[in-house]
Amino acid sequence: MLQINELTLSFSGQELLSDVSFNINSNERIGLLGRNGSGKTSLFKLMTGELHPDSGRIMIPKNYTIGYLKQHLSFTEPTLLQEACLGLKDEERAQVWKAEKMLSGLGFSEADMEKSPAEFSGGFQVRLNLAKVLLAEPHLLLLDEPTNYLDIVSIRWLAKFLQKRENELMLITHDREFMNSVITHTMAIHRKKIKKIEGDTAKLFNQIAVEEEVYELTRQREEKIRKDAEDFINRFRAQATRASMVQSRIKALDKMEKKTELDRIAELGFKFNFKPFEAKTALRVQNLSFGYTKDRTLIKDFTIDVGINDRICVIGKNGKGKSTLLKLFVGELEPETGTVKMHPEASMGYFGQTNIERLDTANTVEKEFMKVRPEMKYTDIRRTCGAMMFPGDAALKEISVLSGGEKSRVSLGKILLNPANILLLDEPTNHLDIESCDSMIVALDEFPGAVVIVTHSEMFLHHLANRLIVFNEDKVTVFEGTYQDFLDRVGWEEETKKPKKEKPRAETTEKTRNDSASARKKQKKSITQKISQIENAINEAEKAFEEVNHRLVEAYSRPRDPKIQELEAESRRQQNRIDSGYEDLERFIKELDELEKNPE
Repeated sequence: MLQINELTLSFSGQELLSDVSFNINSNERIGLLGRNGSGKTSLFKLMTGELHPDSGRIMIPKNYTIGYLKQHLSFTEPTLLQEACLGLKDEERAQVWKAEKMLSGLGFSEADMEKSPAEFSGGFQVRLNLAKVLLAEPHLLLLDEPTNYLDIVSIRWLAKFLQKRENELMLITHDREFMNSVITHTMAIHRKKIKKIEGDTAKLFNQIAVEEEVYELTRQREEKIRKDAEDFINRFRAQATRASMVQSRIKALDKMEKKTELDRIAELGFKFNFKPFEAKTALRVQNLSFGYTKDRTLIKDFTIDVGINDRICVIGKNGKGKSTLLKLFVGELEPETGTVKMHPEASMGYFGQTNIERLDTANTVEKEFMKVRPEMKYTDIRRTCGAMMFPGDAALKEISVLSGGEKSRVSLGKILLNPANILLLDEPTNHLDIESCDSMIVALDEFPGAVVIVTHSEMFLHHLANRLIVFNEDKVTVFEGTYQDFLDRVGWEEETKKPKKEKPRAETTEKTRNDSASARKKQKKSITQKISQIENAINEAEKAFEEVNHRLVEAYSRPRDPKIQELEAESRRQQNRIDSGYEDLERFIKELDELEKNPE
C-alpha cells in the first residue's frame, strides 16, 4: 500500500495541493480527475520523485516499483522491437514475443518492428514509450493522457489490457468513457483537496455536488443563527438583567466556526454561433482522391453530401487520412482528382490540429480574439474571453505562457467569434479536461448546423454520430447509421477476425433445424422479457434514489436529524439496486446479441 500523508505543494506562490492524504491499495485502478491546472500531473511527479512537496510525506513500500508514461523521447536501440524490449524485466529479456504483442496492440505493423524509432512520428514514438512502461509491469502504473496519440482501435485494445492487468493503476485522461471502462475507484483534486471513492466518475461528481449543496445550506443556516445571536447581543447588551444571557451568546459566537462561501469554479460554458442557412446541403464532395506520394493513395474516389443536420464522425486508425480529409474539405490541400464545393451561403468554423501552433504567442488572449474581429465591441470580446474561462486579468495572459488546454480554448474562442453553419473539428478535445469535454458535447448538441468531427472518443461517437466516415481496411467509406450500428454490423477489422465456423454436418435434418429455430425463438423472447423487467426495475430504483437523496439533503440541513442514518442506508440500498440492475441488464443484452449474431 502506497500512502500519501498531509501533502502540500505550491508553484509561484499559488497553492495546488493543501494538506492532502490518501492511500493506494492493492489492485486499485484509480481515475484521477481535476480541472486543467489543478495539479494532476504535478501529483504524478511527486509520486515519482521528480518534484518535492512543500510539506508532507509519500511512503512507498520497499521494492515497490512505479512506472510513469513520459512524453520525453529518447531512444538508444536501432530498431523499434529492440527499443521496446528494453522495457522487459531482466529475467524476461529473451521473451521478445511479449514486446511484439504489445507493439501490435498499440497499432504497429509487423513491418514496423525492424524500423528505427527515429522514423516514426512523435505520436508513434510516445506509443513506443507506452509499450515500454507497460512491458515493465510496475507495481503502480501512472498514465497521463495515454489516449492522446492512440487511434480508436488501439484505445479499445488498451482498455481491455488495463482491465485484465494486475497491480495498481492511476490514470489521467479527458476520455470519460475510457476512464470508466478501466477504473475501480475515482479520485479528484477539488478545491486543493483530494476526494476518493469506489466507483466511476459520475458517482464522484454527484457526491461532490451533493456535499457542496449541503455545505451551502448549512452555511446559510449558520449565518442566520449568527445574525440572530448578534441582533440579540446588540439589543440587550445595555440591560444588566440580561448580562449573563448576552455573555453566554458572545461565548457561543466565539466558539462557532464561520463557514466561508465557496468560490465559484469556472465552467467552460459556451455556444457555437449559428449563421442562418436555408439550403439542405452545406458541403458537396464528389469523386475525391488524394495521396502525398504517387505510390500511396490515402483517399480514392470518395463522395459525400454533408447535410445541414448531419453529425458526421470521422473514425479510423492514425495515419490513414482523417486529418487530411478535413484539410481537403477546408481547402488547405488540393485534391488530385474530384471536387469539394462549399455552398455559397455556408460559413465554416474549422478547428485543426495545427490551430494551436498558429496562435501568435506574443499576443494576449484578448488581443488574439480582437485580431479575428477587430470591429467587435470590447465588451463582446471580454464576454468571449469569459466564456472560454479567461475572466478578468486571465484575458491579459500571453499565449506563450498558456498550457495546451488553455491554447485549445483560445482556438475554440476564435471559432465562436465568427458565426458558422458547418463546423469541421479535428480532435478538439485532446487538451481539454473531462468537464470541458462534457461542455463541448452540450455545445455541439445545441448547434443547429452541420458538424464533421474527427474523434477517437467513443463517448462522443455514441452521443453525436448519425453518420460516419470510416477509414478501415485501407479504404474510406460512408456508413449510414450510428456508431453502435457500425459496431454491430461492421466492427473493426482487428476485432472481427474470428475462427471460421464449422460447417453443419450433412445428417442435420430439417426437423432438427426447425426445433433449433423454435428453441432460439423462445430463448430470445424470454431474454427480451427479462430485459424489459430489469429496465422497469432500474427506472423505479432511480426514481427512488433521486427522491431519497433529495430528502437526505434536507435532513443534512437539520443538525442531528435522526433520519439521516436511515436515509443514507436507503440511498445505498437504492444505489445497489441500480448497480445490480445494470449488471444484469448488460449480461442479458450480451446474451441477446450473441443469439442475433449467430442465428443458426
